[in-house]
Amino acid sequence: MTNLLILSRHADAYRRLVEAARLPDLAIVSSEGAADRAVDVILGEPSLIAPALPKHPGVRWVQSTWAGVEPLLDPALRRDYILTNARGVFGALMSEYVFGYLLAHERRMFEKHAAQREGRWDPKPPGTLRGKQIGLIGVGTIGAALAGTAKHFGMRVKGYTRRSSDCPDVDAYFHGSPARVAFAADLDYLVSIAPNTQATRHFVDATLLAALPPHAVFVNPGRGSTVDESALAAALQSGRLAGAVLDVFEREPLPADHILWRTPNVVITSHTAALSHPPDIAGVFVDNYQRYASGQLLRYRVNFDEGY
Repeated sequence: MTNLLILSRHADAYRRLVEAARLPDLAIVSSEGAADRAVDVILGEPSLIAPALPKHPGVRWVQSTWAGVEPLLDPALRRDYILTNARGVFGALMSEYVFGYLLAHERRMFEKHAAQREGRWDPKPPGTLRGKQIGLIGVGTIGAALAGTAKHFGMRVKGYTRRSSDCPDVDAYFHGSPARVAFAADLDYLVSIAPNTQATRHFVDATLLAALPPHAVFVNPGRGSTVDESALAAALQSGRLAGAVLDVFEREPLPADHILWRTPNVVITSHTAALSHPPDIAGVFVDNYQRYASGQLLRYRVNFDEGY
């Protein structure tokens, strides 16, 4: 029998969904009773799992309900177990978020609404995504979904990745630091969905921002650590960048005195771009448990050293 501990703010929902799957040889233990029973598998949020992990030395597999697993990458924590994250379920939500704001920008929705509030006729024509160019920092499962949506709108897609280059909807791939300027030079939109790693920290810095055309808009629904926030604020304040849509930040919640709250042409959405919905994540867990029980390789395994 495999004992499963669920550590999530939505534990009741996950319990119902896992029980409904009728997985063989699986017993769900409560957090109260877990101290008295050996726990083999944990499903939950990394921020809740990290402090509990030392209490359960028998854990062999952890399934994160998040795509990011930063709390579990602390070098002080054990790494003698399989860690898998949530993938393949956020692409549609991220597409809604990113292209909702891209369309709002092109169709001048904020300006049109402001004119409406003022009772002012605004006949200025909108733009279109057709023919525009989008650059994706990171082309994993989420980036591939964004690339597909961009193609639906008739956009050209550029991808910046460490090594992958297999998404058919990406028109041009760029790799390595010297290629950053060429990657950014003619973009209309830059979107960061890169993971939080040492290599991606402050990837979006003053050099990359300076390479963008002044009319470009930056969107970050990925990881706050990938952006040099001071450089971004400076680019926006000086008019070197037309706008930014920011969902994630180096420190969250974003402090009330942070400069980005007062920076022009910024939309802040408070880490809500693509939330983990239990029905989606439970499906990932159920598939992986069936693999786990039959001795197969688990999907979406995280490399502790690479961070994703």
